[in-house]
Amino acid sequence: MPFDPKTNKYPYPTYTAEHYLVVKKDRGIIFDDKYPYIDNSKGFKFKRFFVRFLLNLIVFPFSRIKMGLKIEGKDILKKNKELIKSGVISISNHIHMWDYISIMKAIRPIKPYTIVWDKNINGESGNLARLVGGIPIPNNLSGQKAFYRSLYKLLDEKNWLHIYPEGSMWEYYYPIRPFKMGFADIAIKANKPIIPLAFSYRKPGFIRKLFKVPASLTLKIGNPIFINNELEKDKRKIDLINRCHDEICILANIDPKDNIYESIYNNSKKINYY
Repeated sequence: MPFDPKTNKYPYPTYTAEHYLVVKKDRGIIFDDKYPYIDNSKGFKFKRFFVRFLLNLIVFPFSRIKMGLKIEGKDILKKNKELIKSGVISISNHIHMWDYISIMKAIRPIKPYTIVWDKNINGESGNLARLVGGIPIPNNLSGQKAFYRSLYKLLDEKNWLHIYPEGSMWEYYYPIRPFKMGFADIAIKANKPIIPLAFSYRKPGFIRKLFKVPASLTLKIGNPIFINNELEKDKRKIDLINRCHDEICILANIDPKDNIYESIYNNSKKINYY
């Protein structure tokens, strides 16, 4: 069995898509139909270029040192270069504050976007989250309409969008949690394939122990998963979610049948993420 840091105690919530991290700051940004979910201003693009430079120079190398990050399956990206050029959606388990940084490193020079909790954009690191491609999820109807228009435009323009279908970040959590269904709705409506990515754990070496991290991380890239358009429309989504959840389990070295959750869906409680 892969390394499971179950000896570490984190306050995991009852509901599998709920947050337990506390965002202390609220900058008061309103995510409505006037908010620029995709900011194409020259000033923002310049700041994003500068942040990208710092990521390559400092953050990506440091992530390998601190987290012991290993990336497997980059050859799959090369094999599917033309497919990726047409725009894709990626998904992964969400187990670390820096796991999106790891994904950015794995797929560079591609510059992805990702869907994020609105409180993170309003919080202490909100500017940075935006500059690495964060798109906040609004909690009002007018904002949601603008949000989805921006997502579909982004994919139509052949970009890479990353989504965390578990709905929230649980540090160093081993099982794969049930998936929210929104990622499949977006993929089907945009008619884009899904690139599965999964984080798994290894015993930390000496350097990682100095940083007091409970595990080193491995990020594995899987083969693209395509929508089965031969199925009836109402069955496509469930089929896609089933195959994606199974593949994330397998990439994380978990037998889908041994995963602790009986259901792979989590729409039982509405929370302020999806």
